Amino acid sequence: MDYKDYYKLLGVSHDASQEEISKAFKKLARKCHPDLNPGDCKAESNFKDINEAYEVLRDPEKRKLYDQLGPNWKDGQNFQPPPGYENVRYHFGGGGPQGDMGGFSDFFQTIFGGSGGMGGFGGGSGFGAGPGQGYRRRPSRGTDVEALLELTLEEAYHGGSKAITLQEQAQSPDGRPYLKPKTLSVTIPAGVRDGAKIRLAGQGSQGAGGGPAGDLYLKVAIRPHSRFKLEDVNVVVDVPLAPWEAVLGATVRVPTLDGEIDLNIPPGISSGRKLRIKGKGLAGKAGRGDQFVRVMVHVPKELTDKQRALWEELARESSYDPRQHH
Repeated sequence: MDYKDYYKLLGVSHDASQEEISKAFKKLARKCHPDLNPGDCKAESNFKDINEAYEVLRDPEKRKLYDQLGPNWKDGQNFQPPPGYENVRYHFGGGGPQGDMGGFSDFFQTIFGGSGGMGGFGGGSGFGAGPGQGYRRRPSRGTDVEALLELTLEEAYHGGSKAITLQEQAQSPDGRPYLKPKTLSVTIPAGVRDGAKIRLAGQGSQGAGGGPAGDLYLKVAIRPHSRFKLEDVNVVVDVPLAPWEAVLGATVRVPTLDGEIDLNIPPGISSGRKLRIKGKGLAGKAGRGDQFVRVMVHVPKELTDKQRALWEELARESSYDPRQHH
């Protein structure tokens, strides 16, 4: 059997981060999934290969061992364990019992366990084996998983329950890994900010040998809004004013994430100035953020003869020069 370059299979560099490896796997898994390519034997083969590569590279200990052996895996009898592997036990050759490695290649089974191959390793790997022993899964906690949770600004502000559907890795009865949908009910904290993480305990990857599952972390991404703009935990909305409203003051209806309110505009306000509505933003470390109403003075584009005459009279009567008073 030939050496398999798991990095090349996933299209990542040898120093790729766990996040880069995970992203590459998810992208290829969607592309090569047998359900999306019925009857395509090549797609099914590719799907098995990338799952096998991900199974190794996602696990720091398996990845470390794979990197140490590399193309020279057939010379493993002379392999010197790297630091931290003092308690690892290896078993080469022989006719030991077949490990539960369905769906993986002979190369994988030879490196990570299976009949006639190298037994699993102890420590935190979840496997323990020695000459003549079966391959016993030791309880180990599943890995944590992170997923993106997109919310509207209203959903983030009000919070509440939301049903989400994710794709999780599972294994068919014949041992073939595949992705299946998983629907969860998530309680969104009121005022959750962009970039915050919501933890769902026990909803990550399944543990090995009866060990507990990892956790699922949902990273919040708030979608752009058609009316409101988000600045950290503060919400900003533009409100247009007529010139006479800006000069004389007015009471105008303005939108908030809790509905419209009447806002008093002080006389003599300039375009671009912001008025604060306290506590109408998202949740921050120092408490709720605020909403800011930015005043935008708009002028009429079309005037009747009488309106133009009145503006001209005002111009003659006024001594105000904005370029001197700026």
